[in-house]
Amino acid sequence: MKKYGYVILAALIFGAAGRDDIARATMYQCVDASGSVRYTDMRESRNCTPVIFNDRTTFFGQGTAYTGSNLLLDRLAAKYDRYIRYYGVRYNIDPHLIRAIIRCESAFNPKAVSKKGAQGLMQLMPATARELQVADPFDPEANIDGGTRYLRSLLNTFRQDLRLALAAYNAGPTIVRKEQTVPRIPETIEYVKRVLTYYRQYKDGRS
Repeated sequence: MKKYGYVILAALIFGAAGRDDIARATMYQCVDASGSVRYTDMRESRNCTPVIFNDRTTFFGQGTAYTGSNLLLDRLAAKYDRYIRYYGVRYNIDPHLIRAIIRCESAFNPKAVSKKGAQGLMQLMPATARELQVADPFDPEANIDGGTRYLRSLLNTFRQDLRLALAAYNAGPTIVRKEQTVPRIPETIEYVKRVLTYYRQYKDGRS
């Protein structure tokens, strides 16, 4: 489930009708100390520069994490909405929560791979995917099915405590079960915070 350096091989091509909206959705390209590139809608440091969008804006690169503006993410998310809604109902999980996790995990990139090997939209580790019998973690429907089932099992394990379930999704259930709280791992603390923020935004109709 770790969210590090995604491989992005996606072309985002927009029609002329959407150009004004894209222009208003300012986005930045940020380069960290290791040289990895991150696209975000917030200027996080001096190493971030604005990206100029047009109808043929394309992102390529290895070790790239794309988090994008709301407009761009909405267009990507719409492709998987039917799966999110179906498996949300099937496993009794709010589709807005599933959507928030996918946004945080992979920014709706079905081919995302983390440095630790987590794969696909909901960033399933290979061992977890095998346990969930997800044959192809890069298949969007199979990944959402497996990831949502895994989340349901974590919610059951931690008595429907959403914060603990999210922490376990990121850091693994063993350490969360041991500490019975969100572990003091900066990445996990930030992960839980971000997912809950996105979840509230989706529930409020503000993607």
